[in-house]
Amino acid sequence: MEGWLLLVLQALYFFLPVYLANMAPELVGWIPWKKSVWEKGLGKNKTWRGVIVAVVVGGLVFYVQKLLYSFGFFNQLSIIDYSDFSIVLGLLMGIGAMVGDMGESYFKRKLGLKPGESWKPWDQLDFVIGGLLLGMFVYVPPVSIMAVLLIVSPVLHILANRIGYWLKIHDTKW
Repeated sequence: MEGWLLLVLQALYFFLPVYLANMAPELVGWIPWKKSVWEKGLGKNKTWRGVIVAVVVGGLVFYVQKLLYSFGFFNQLSIIDYSDFSIVLGLLMGIGAMVGDMGESYFKRKLGLKPGESWKPWDQLDFVIGGLLLGMFVYVPPVSIMAVLLIVSPVLHILANRIGYWLKIHDTKW
């Protein structure tokens, strides 16, 4: 596999707990509990249901990565030896995704931007920065991995939101 392609795939695989944690709140809208975390500061769309589900998903995805680590293909994709880490890393990455998202929402409210209103590039980077920062309490990825994540994640985020909009899962294209 080409060096740059392997680097991109490794970065994306490493960050799966963050990506899936960030998407999880959108997929559990059918769960009735929708208590706002802090409606005045973050808006009504940041709920405890979403936070809890995101953290659990981050931990579960990391756990599955630990299980898959012994298989050759997944071992090649891994930038860490998953047997050396507990699911705390996945939980922290999931928490970081939510903290980043809520931090961005807070500043959007302070600037007078409405929920769902676009605020580029922060809409696409908030969860990435949060996932990286909180994950760094357990593991600091190489600079090359962080650079790939900061470059590729916004494109993937826009693509995922567009697909969610077309599937009527998401209210806006952004």
